[in-house]
Order: sequence, then C-alpha cells, then structure tokens
Amino acid sequence: MKTLLLFPPDWLPSEPYLSLPSLAAVLRPKGHEVIQKDVNVEMYDLMFGETFLRHARKRIASGLRHFQRAAASRPLNGEERALTARLSSCTEERALRLARDAERAKQILRGEEFYDIDRLEWATNVLHETMAFISLGYYPAQICFPPIETDLVYKPFMSSEILEAIDDEQVNVYRDVYNFLVAPVMEKERPAAVGISIVQQKQLIPTFTFCKMIKRDYPGTHITIGGNIVTRIRDVLKEKPALFELFDAAVLYEGENAYLRLLDALEKGEKDLGQLPNLIYRDETGIHVNKEVFAEDLAQLPPPDFDGLPLDKYFVPKLILPYLATRGCYWGRCTFCDHFQGYVEGYRTKQIDQVVKEIGSLKEKYGNRHFHFTDESYPPALFRKLSQKLIERKFDIAWTTHMRFEESLLDDEVWDDAAKSGCKYLHFGYESGNERVLKLMDKATRPDAISANLRLSAKYGIWNHIMGFFGFPGETQPEAEDSKRFVHDNRENIHSLGFMTFVLGKYSPVAMEPEKFGVSFYKNPEWDLALDYYFTVKDGLGIGKALEVFEEFERDHDPKWDLRTCVREYIFLYIDRFGNNRLPQLRIQPGQRSGAPQSSVGMV
Repeated sequence: MKTLLLFPPDWLPSEPYLSLPSLAAVLRPKGHEVIQKDVNVEMYDLMFGETFLRHARKRIASGLRHFQRAAASRPLNGEERALTARLSSCTEERALRLARDAERAKQILRGEEFYDIDRLEWATNVLHETMAFISLGYYPAQICFPPIETDLVYKPFMSSEILEAIDDEQVNVYRDVYNFLVAPVMEKERPAAVGISIVQQKQLIPTFTFCKMIKRDYPGTHITIGGNIVTRIRDVLKEKPALFELFDAAVLYEGENAYLRLLDALEKGEKDLGQLPNLIYRDETGIHVNKEVFAEDLAQLPPPDFDGLPLDKYFVPKLILPYLATRGCYWGRCTFCDHFQGYVEGYRTKQIDQVVKEIGSLKEKYGNRHFHFTDESYPPALFRKLSQKLIERKFDIAWTTHMRFEESLLDDEVWDDAAKSGCKYLHFGYESGNERVLKLMDKATRPDAISANLRLSAKYGIWNHIMGFFGFPGETQPEAEDSKRFVHDNRENIHSLGFMTFVLGKYSPVAMEPEKFGVSFYKNPEWDLALDYYFTVKDGLGIGKALEVFEEFERDHDPKWDLRTCVREYIFLYIDRFGNNRLPQLRIQPGQRSGAPQSSVGMV
C-alpha cells in the first residue's frame, strides 16, 4: 500500500523531525511504499525563491488595487493609509531583489560562509525581510522566520477558528503551500493513505487545511493524523465531528506499529477497525475510540529511515540527524511537566550496544557526523555509557542532547569522557535557583549540584544552555530573585539561557491536583483545544507579577547572553567548528544592541 507521510509547517527547518523517519523505518520492511515529505522545510525553500515571491507580489498588487479603488470613493483611515504605503513599497523590483538576496542567504546558510557570523547574520536578516514582504500578501497574517512566531490571526486552540481559517483565502498561506507542494505529489503518486504528524499546536491549521484540500481533490484517500498534539487533544477530538470530517483516523501515543496495523487493515479492505490499538476512527456510523493501547518495544524498533527526505534543503551547512534512544523521561516526577502524555507506558531505553550500532549505521549511510539526541532527558547512566562507547569505538561524531542537572554527574571523568566522545552542547532544565521552589517542583536538584554541573561542562568545553521560568505556584518574589541571583553568580559558567513564565499545562500534576498547589484555574469553553489554562494562585507570584519579574530580567540580565544567533543548531555547529565553547563572535556588540544597522558590504 502506498502512503504519503507529511510533516506540516511550522517548525524550525534546521534538521529533520524524527516522526516520519521512525514511521518509514517500520512500514518499508513490511512492504508498504512510503513517500516522506517534509512540507515545512520545502515551504521555506520555496518561499525564499523567485517563484513564490512573484506569487506574493501578485497578491500584494491585488491588495493595493483594492485600497486604491476604496480611496476613490471614500477617505481611507489611518491604518488603511499606512498599509497602502507599505503595499506600494513592494514593487516588482523589490521582489526580484529579495529573490536574489534570499537565494544568496540560502547559499550562506548551507555552505562554509555560515561560519562567518557577519554573513550568517546578514543571511538571517534577509530571510526576516523576505518573510515580512510575503506577509503583506496575506495581510494581516504575520508569517515569520523563525516560524514559531507565525500568526495567522486565527487561534489554533479553538476548533471554531480552525474551521474558519482553513477556508480563508486571504490569510491562510497554507492553501497556497498545498497547491505548490502537496497537490503535485498527490497527483503524481496517488497514495491510498496519507499520514500527517503534528508536534506543535500551530501545526493544526496547516494540517487541517491540507486535510480538507486532499479530501476535496482525492475524496477516496484515507487520512490519518498523529503526533504528540493529537494525543493531547484526544478527549476533545472525538467530540468534534466537524473537525473529524476532514480526516478518517487519529493515532494516539506511539505510532509506528499502530499505523502499520492500520495500513495492513486498510490494504486488506477491512471495514471494522475496532480492534486496532491507539486509534480513534470515523466510519458511516460515527466516531469510535478503541480501547486497546500499545507501547513500542524499543529493542524491536529499527533505526530511523530518512530516505526520500530533502536532506540537502535544511538550513544548515552540515546535516544534523535526530536520534532517540529512550521513550519517556527517566525522572518523570516534575510537577510542572506533562510530557508523559505522549506514552501509555513509562520510561524505556534501548541497550547501549544497540544505540551505538544504530548511530554508526546512520553515520555510514548518510555521511553525517552531527547528531541531535532528542530524548526528553538523557539518563545519567546512559550518558556515561554512551560517552565511553563512542570513545572506545573511535566514532568521529559531534552530538547534543537534553539533560537534568544530576548529583551523580559531579566528577571530572564524566565530563572529560563526554567532551572526548563529541558532546558539544547540552540543554539543561534549570527551572529555579531556589531550593524550596525546586522541592515544590519535585526536581530533587540542589543549587550546589547545578553549579557543579555548569562548572564542569564549561571546564571541558561543552556549551550549556539553561532553561528556567518564574511564577511556579507558591514562588515568592524573593525566591524569584534567587533564580536571577543564581544565574548572575554563575554567569562565568553559563553560556546561554532562556526564561519564561510558568504555564499551567492541562495534564500537568499541578493541574491534576490544583488544591495541593494552591491553584485555581479557568477553562474557557470556547478554547476547546487549549493545552494550558489561565490560573490564579493562593500564595506567591501571580501571572502578572511573574511577567513583571521576567520582563525585568530580560531588561537587566548580563549582556553576555545576548547572542547574534539563538538557533541551537547554529550554536552547536559553531562549537564543533571552532573547537571550544568560547565564541566571542556570537555576542552582540554595543553598537548592535543600540539598534545600529548591520552592513551588507561583501554579502551579495
């Protein structure tokens, strides 16, 4: 059976996402024909080119004519006059200049010039300008690069607005993305089934846009959606027949063997899908939620299969491949976290020999040496073993992953081995620098252990990035100040950081036991697909005060953390290229901080 697997916008186009290659690796050996299409990266490659910019220019010209006709019959208001001026500046000449610059920017990002920070920054600025131009063709939508900031005006956490958005020919750029990228492959391949992986909420609008247009053009195609977001909205999805009309089935939790069994059943022409695991499906009698659930045996899963993905189109000079050795989180107790929703079974891991063998096979097959281990939190024992095995086998790789601060990782040998094995960049969950707040979170981490981990990773040349937040229920103003003071006191050993305010996740332990944490929250009935809630707290910082603390930190933090690029894959590649974690060229200079324009001399 032929199936088309789609990864929709919007996501960072700097490395493949693991979901499609994981499915392909299971489906292909069982005889199914698989076409993988990363629509996200192909969309950005398309947009940063002359064909799409000419298309956007035509839309802009049409919008300008609309306002010119309106101005002939009535005075334009201030907003309309400002927009008309912006549209008027989008000439054919400007579109062609942007097309030339954007092609040059892609060359820089994909070549050796990437490692010249001035050229990298120029290229990034060109892509931002290009997206601003394209956005005017879909006004008032804001289509951004990096894409996480894209806003189509419609709320992706409301099913009613998603249904409106998919038919909106003015703002919904994904209708055109379908016509440029999805429709041709549907016409050429005529797949019997389409699977779409959704990993962040903003992908819901493009996903359901694609679903509706596929059903319009190829009504007999069976469409399945899956991914972490689908699992998180499972309780609502079954109650939304208007949404469910756009597709046929939803796979929950882990999808490899669940989707395989679904394809097998479809191929055999089976009508009753009620015994398949991890499935919600629609037939002529209604929407059905199957009882059987299934968790993967990691020892039986093959390594991911990236064949067919456009590996030369990612916006990096060196291919970075994702790899997953574990499922779930070995700690699994943090009270703010709801990542466990993606699985029906707890933490599992592959054996170290299997992990190293698969990394080696991927390296040999695809010729890359850069890996992103996408585990939720890399286990300390596996971290040690992996480093030692990579050294023993003399693997020449560079790798990055995500970690907890651990008291079991406080000796120099661990970090020396990690560095020698190719570890370049670590994302750490810092959360807070106050011990009482860390205990409320059930982090079981002491500030002195955090300091030691930071010092050792820095000592051995491994870049550390820490992530924290203000406003955990019960956190006081002085305790939030402790978090800021901690990073200031440890600034010599902290390379980059990112803070936010606390978000009350729908499935987090705090939301499950709000009284225990002194929390009250409100469920807006119209926000039916929301994954977090508005809340108030009995004690400590509320949402507003936490935001004030955050904004103060953003304004007053050490300027060493203001970087000329914040894309983690870019920093990872820089560390590997220059051989250390001291990269002064990445720091924003005083003139840049004050808004001085960047020179483009020598860039084109």
